[in-house]
Amino acid sequence: MAFSNLQTLLRQSSSSRQFLLSLPVGIQLRLHERSQFIHTQQELRRHAAFLQQVQRL
Repeated sequence: MAFSNLQTLLRQSSSSRQFLLSLPVGIQLRLHERSQFIHTQQELRRHAAFLQQVQRL
């Protein structure tokens, strides 16, 4: 199910919220900066994986 942005996704999906809270705070903040581009849990996980990979470089 697609939502209008990350905030709406997190309000409606407890599993998405739990996933976000399991991430390091820096990644959480960067995901919130990209809120308008995240509409599903799959997109949330994809963006998080990308940011974690970039952070390791």
